[in-house]
Amino acid sequence: MKLVFATNNPNKLQEVQKMLPPSIQLLSLKDIDCFDEIEETAITLEGNAKLKANHITDKFGYNCFADDTGLEVETLNNEPGVYSARYAGEPANAENNMNKLLTNMSDASNRKAQFRTSICLNLDGKQFLFDGVCKGDILTHKKGEKGFGYDPIFSPEGYDTSFAEMSSEQKNKISHRGLAIQKLVSFLSEL
Repeated sequence: MKLVFATNNPNKLQEVQKMLPPSIQLLSLKDIDCFDEIEETAITLEGNAKLKANHITDKFGYNCFADDTGLEVETLNNEPGVYSARYAGEPANAENNMNKLLTNMSDASNRKAQFRTSICLNLDGKQFLFDGVCKGDILTHKKGEKGFGYDPIFSPEGYDTSFAEMSSEQKNKISHRGLAIQKLVSFLSEL
């Protein structure tokens, strides 16, 4: 079976391909000659994942899955949430996003947060949703050099390190995206 992962990130693509059964050939947007800028205009993570998956299925006719991820901070009424990638405005920049979040939380004693990933799978005319959540805390300063996005300021529950201090294998076992992808993979493996 051929399945499109609606991403331009080669690292994410390779990571997911390793988790899928060999009977599934994963294609990237580049593989299907999709260079469209797919607008993420929904107000929920699920909505954005659906927008991306539906765009590929409707325009290119492929079975497809897409994901969207957000960081939800309890004391900030679950901000930045669906706006996580553009929290500090355009151009989207992880460093500026982290700095804005740390500034907004400078006086906060409650540092509880969670990363949430929503995956939408369009398969043979049906739509399926999978999600993954990783609870933790926002650190007071950046720690670590690995990962991307908010990883240097997020410490998952039960760990005294940030995501940016973990190996990718360790992070993928407990991360929001890793958990959502595991649900997707087990669903696809049972087909």
